Amino acid sequence: MDKPQEDRKTAVYVVATPIGNLADISQRAKETLAECDMIACEDTRTSMHLLQHLGLQKKLIPYHEHNESKLAEILAETVASGKKLAIISDAGTPAISDPGFRLVRECRRRKIPVIPIPGPCAMISALSASGLPSDRFFYAGFLPPKSAARERFLNENLHYPHSIILYESCHRIEKFMAEMLSILGENRVVCIAKELTKFYETFLVGPLSEVSKSFKNMSHKGEFVVIIAPADYVL
Repeated sequence: MDKPQEDRKTAVYVVATPIGNLADISQRAKETLAECDMIACEDTRTSMHLLQHLGLQKKLIPYHEHNESKLAEILAETVASGKKLAIISDAGTPAISDPGFRLVRECRRRKIPVIPIPGPCAMISALSASGLPSDRFFYAGFLPPKSAARERFLNENLHYPHSIILYESCHRIEKFMAEMLSILGENRVVCIAKELTKFYETFLVGPLSEVSKSFKNMSHKGEFVVIIAPADYVL
């Protein structure tokens, strides 16, 4: 078993960072980043902006989808040698549709302590303010880029009894809206959230027929959180 947290001197710290509003960084996250020896991050430019906001200077190690398989063992070995490593993503919680899983898995295999520093997470933020059922849900992350795969997902989960949460990019959200309308029907209740915690934060909540009309009149920039309510749910 892992040692009690107060006895841990070397570990991997999974640090959640703001998803838009820098004021959402927690005091514990600040202290952890200040105390660590190095930070594995998704994009050094984005992370440097956060560190400058916090008044910190730290060694940044690029750790992203293109190199995480290779670096996971290297970083785990570094921590095993006595270093404190924080891992952050560009926004939100690492390993949740962002790099981090492979490093955490490697550390667990080696019995290296992994300590979560909780904080912002786009899907939880959207769900909490959506008005859709939140007692149970299925998080699907980013769906495949091809329409056929997305349509298959919708058909397979047409009668899923709980809320479904997923992420979609600005490049595919318009097509996905059309696919939802076609397969789920105009009365299916959904939530479309974008720019969470930012100045232009937007929530569209209601039957697909209404949401799709409002969606056509809004900017499609940024990343979207899409929540699909159970088929029998009425807002």
